[in-house]
Amino acid sequence: MLRYPLTTKGDVVDDYHGQAVADPYRWLEDLGSAETRAWIDAQNSVTLPFLEHLPRRAALLERLTQLWNYPRTELPLREGGQLFYRRNTGLQKQSPLYMRTSLAAEPVLLLDPNTLSVDGSVSLADWSPSPDGRYLAYALSEGGADWAEIRVREIATGKDLVDVVRWFRFSTISWTKDGQGFFYARFPEPPPGKALEARLKDHQVHYHRIGTQQGQDRLIYWRKELPRHFVGASVTDDGRYLLITLHEGTDPKTRLFLADLGDPMQPNLGAPVVAIVDEDIAELTILGNQGPVFIARTDLDAPNRRVVAIDTRLSARPAAWKVIVPERTNALESAAIAGGRLFCHYLVDVTSEVRIFSLGGDAEGSLALPGMATVAGMRGRERGDELFYVVTSPLLPSTVFRYDIAARASTSFDTERPAFDAAAYETRRVFYASKDGTEVPMFITARKDLVLDGSRPAWLYAYGGFAISAMPAYRPDLPAWLEMGGIFVQASLRGGAEYGEEWHRAGMFEKKQNVFDDFIAAAEYLIGERYTSASKLAIEGRSNGGLLVGAVMTQRPELFAVAIPTVGVLDMLRYDRFTGGAAWAVEYGSAESPDQFDYLIRYSPLHNLKPGTCYPATLVVTADHDDRVVPSHSFKFAAALQAAQACERPVLIRVETRGSHRYRPTDKEIAERTDILAFVATGLGLLQSAT
Repeated sequence: MLRYPLTTKGDVVDDYHGQAVADPYRWLEDLGSAETRAWIDAQNSVTLPFLEHLPRRAALLERLTQLWNYPRTELPLREGGQLFYRRNTGLQKQSPLYMRTSLAAEPVLLLDPNTLSVDGSVSLADWSPSPDGRYLAYALSEGGADWAEIRVREIATGKDLVDVVRWFRFSTISWTKDGQGFFYARFPEPPPGKALEARLKDHQVHYHRIGTQQGQDRLIYWRKELPRHFVGASVTDDGRYLLITLHEGTDPKTRLFLADLGDPMQPNLGAPVVAIVDEDIAELTILGNQGPVFIARTDLDAPNRRVVAIDTRLSARPAAWKVIVPERTNALESAAIAGGRLFCHYLVDVTSEVRIFSLGGDAEGSLALPGMATVAGMRGRERGDELFYVVTSPLLPSTVFRYDIAARASTSFDTERPAFDAAAYETRRVFYASKDGTEVPMFITARKDLVLDGSRPAWLYAYGGFAISAMPAYRPDLPAWLEMGGIFVQASLRGGAEYGEEWHRAGMFEKKQNVFDDFIAAAEYLIGERYTSASKLAIEGRSNGGLLVGAVMTQRPELFAVAIPTVGVLDMLRYDRFTGGAAWAVEYGSAESPDQFDYLIRYSPLHNLKPGTCYPATLVVTADHDDRVVPSHSFKFAAALQAAQACERPVLIRVETRGSHRYRPTDKEIAERTDILAFVATGLGLLQSAT
């Protein structure tokens, strides 16, 4: 049995509405303390040797390196007649940014983020070329943290200007049409040494003019009375209008404001900001405009969403909005305007269908997609002649296509593939009943000749929250798992938006237990249908999905053999005290409320560990620069789980250095996935290659 480092228990006890709750590992919330650093080092001294010597690790590292080593391209952007896109040759730590003057032209390297740091820890977080093609604004992040710093490069010379814009976060970079500057949103500077954990408030829109200091930036919009709302700013394609949006935390309900900039080449930055919707009543995403008429996707009076036209010359009240594309049985996942056409991406039992409409709402056909696939992004220009879109599935790596609107035909923008023959495998969609009888869809990828005898190892993954649709997609490590004889399963739980806003709301607040029940029922289905058995079942989830894994492994520890909670929200009583955590209270609730405390403590993973229980073999995964879900969640959960574990199944924590919530350089991503895959294979007794 592993000998874990001794973790000191403190005597902190909190009073929540008359109920005493101990928090013995509170000291691990101090991320900068010598004690916390010593604890991390002590844990690493156990974890790293254990992972390094796992039976399959060396072979898996070699195979995963092969699987990652193929060229891949991200969704292109056309600006000023040029094509901009990121492309990785295979094993580059980060994907460089390129420009093409035409589809047939040779690409020109604009920015190689691999030159910014030896280890890839300084990441290229965002980028935006100016409309005239003269400048490139790009944002850099230390360790991939959400905080970023904007620089400006002159494209013709490749030289950076003096411009530096700090404390940029949860925002886009949106240029005025004259190319003289851009709108962005920032937070006030956090206290010294607390950037990775300080609470966020007072998000503000500013305008930065090229060649000036940030202190001269113009404050455009700030709602002092709404300190917890996030604000966004974007300029319309025609350059005439500035759109400003407000969201209460992660709630999709949108407040919308408009400023008429006048002449796009001489924009009036002092134009008054006028409210279109100043209430939290519905989701509202502006897709484009025809002069003062704005086309939007909304779930107002339409839980599955529809497309409407908002004529700002008339009453902006929702009753006056004109329906262009009515709500349908299937959820409208996303939409884009390109070349005077409206492309609507629907989910049909969680697989993609893209229908094409005129801007007046007339049906004009659909995109041809390769079977049961996922459209992972669409991008075009309102007055362009093309749409770029990304297609993926568990057996199809993300592939960029270009749709020629006039010819009504698609061609592949990038056709490279990894060293994997998918012909022997298939993805099947099944439906199973959750605890309350709700039918939940699930995708199972395995060999075509799979025999259902309960002997195969299975890997179950899900998310279930924040109206994020969990759709079947390719993972670079998936082929290695399939080649080992594994089954990969992804369930589309309530809390997402796979079936619209009602599906989302069925997994929020006091209904969060529905999400956990859906996941548990997925496991029971796989066992009952003899895909696998409890001793051969691993579960994984990230972020909100890490909460999911933490909750179900504490509620049903006997149901799973291995658990991988990654960057998880694991302390539901204190999550809202750090960084952007307060933004999630509109999804989870807060322990500050007596009623919400009652249901949060019932499922909070940290508070439901019971000493003397045999829990699954667990690898807790986090990163030291995660400023979204601070790593103290994982630290406290790992310490408490090690103390509670009553059997020889290992409980380890892996802390990625100079990594964040979502970002890893390619080599570190391969290493992390290798460790996880080797840990899962060992925990499921998968010691020899299977065919």
